[in-house]
Amino acid sequence: MTGSGRAVRRDVPAVVIAPAILGGGVLVLPLLALLARMDWAALPAALAAPETASALGLSLGTALAATGICLVLGVPLAVVISRTSGIVATLLRAVVTLPLVLPPLVGGLALLSLLGRGGVLGDALAEAGIRVPFTTAAVVIAQTFVALPFLVISVEGALRGVDPEVEEAAATLGASPSGVLFRITLPLVAPGLAAGTILCFTRALGEFGATALFAGNAAGTTRTIPLAIYTAFNGAGVAQDTALALSLILIAVSVTALVLLRGRASGRTDAAV
Repeated sequence: MTGSGRAVRRDVPAVVIAPAILGGGVLVLPLLALLARMDWAALPAALAAPETASALGLSLGTALAATGICLVLGVPLAVVISRTSGIVATLLRAVVTLPLVLPPLVGGLALLSLLGRGGVLGDALAEAGIRVPFTTAAVVIAQTFVALPFLVISVEGALRGVDPEVEEAAATLGASPSGVLFRITLPLVAPGLAAGTILCFTRALGEFGATALFAGNAAGTTRTIPLAIYTAFNGAGVAQDTALALSLILIAVSVTALVLLRGRASGRTDAAV
């Protein structure tokens, strides 16, 4: 906005219009094609199919569990990163963001190397009677591995935006460091924490690659929505109508998450104005 309070008009250069339309088409047309392929008359039956209920229930349960673990582990990690600087902060941030750029199958292989047979911890766990790979717990671990960076990055960015003087004022009034964190800092970054939680949950819900390699694809145990969709198009027990219905569920969840994030962002912008 200008000093007079009026918004500045910014014209769109003609040279970017055609590429922008093409870019939008690349993003939108596949989704429209998916919706066009949907047999809407058969959708209620597909949604009521046992395979749908099994995959949906497993996905929601494991994604919620993974999100809870990410909150317990990710918020402290974000606090540590936000309170460091220099090379230490750079290295920590690189470690946290690594799962975002790794191919998903590499993440699954890494988890197998740690917890699978012959892995760094796998043999010790096996001797104790604990088997992690190809179980529901493996799904949660894989989802946590890929979703944790979304929470940490969101919360760390919000924490770096907190005015240090507010925390210092609370400390001078006798508040302990833990008291400042839980009573002052975290409430101030609640919007960023909420955004990170939503992103974390949706990423966990849509996780496929690491889960497929580390947890497998057993119906009722590790077959989440993405794995059920993959299974349907490989002719292994899930109908394609069911796969399309599950795809619609994922799209609906993703759109809802984006709307919630957009609403929070607009609310913060309006408050700032």
